[in-house]
Amino acid sequence: MVTTRSASKSAGPATPIPSATTPERAAATFFSSNTWAHAPSRATLWWLWISLPLVVWDSVYVLFRPWTMEGGSWHWPLYVPYRKYGEVDHVYGWKAFDARSGFTSAQGALNVVETAMYCYYLYLYLVSGVRVETGTRRRVVLTGRPAALAVLTVFSAAVMTLSKTVLYWLQEFFSDYEHIGHNSLYDLVVLWIIPNGFWLVFPTYIIYVMWGEIIEGLTTASTGAIKSE
Repeated sequence: MVTTRSASKSAGPATPIPSATTPERAAATFFSSNTWAHAPSRATLWWLWISLPLVVWDSVYVLFRPWTMEGGSWHWPLYVPYRKYGEVDHVYGWKAFDARSGFTSAQGALNVVETAMYCYYLYLYLVSGVRVETGTRRRVVLTGRPAALAVLTVFSAAVMTLSKTVLYWLQEFFSDYEHIGHNSLYDLVVLWIIPNGFWLVFPTYIIYVMWGEIIEGLTTASTGAIKSE
């Protein structure tokens, strides 16, 4: 789910971006003075390409239990790693399933919505983006309505992802670590905190970046409206 704040830029006349601007802050070099543009950074795209297949994999496991669990017809070979993870985090194991806990499936259902939103963001990027030169690099840039839709969509998806992940952590804290408290410190850090931590760090980064881009776009629009009057 990440871009850089400056990836959307209200560009000046047809002159290169000043050298003080980092590559991440260069979205487009040749646009009219009233144009707001958005371009995802490489980190954004790499995160999406890596995380989305993992989220789809996870969502199918969650929503199709018990067939995807140990002993189920879909367990081998795709979901064999979840045998171990279900022992680390009982939310994913038989304990929660036998207790008919709805939290696991509820967060899996939200994963589907978030994934659809991230895919729509990538669709806009691939279909509506235009190639521009930014110094020594070529980048694909979105402008106009596609840029606005892309930024608002990925911002909203990131807020959903972060909120759901924070809730996931908080429900452990407020339940006295009911589902993960049995682990050793090593297993807890390596198999639970670090993997789940990625879904705190990157959505937070996306929210920060997209918040800045939304403010920048609104500022550009309102400034242009004032000038036109």
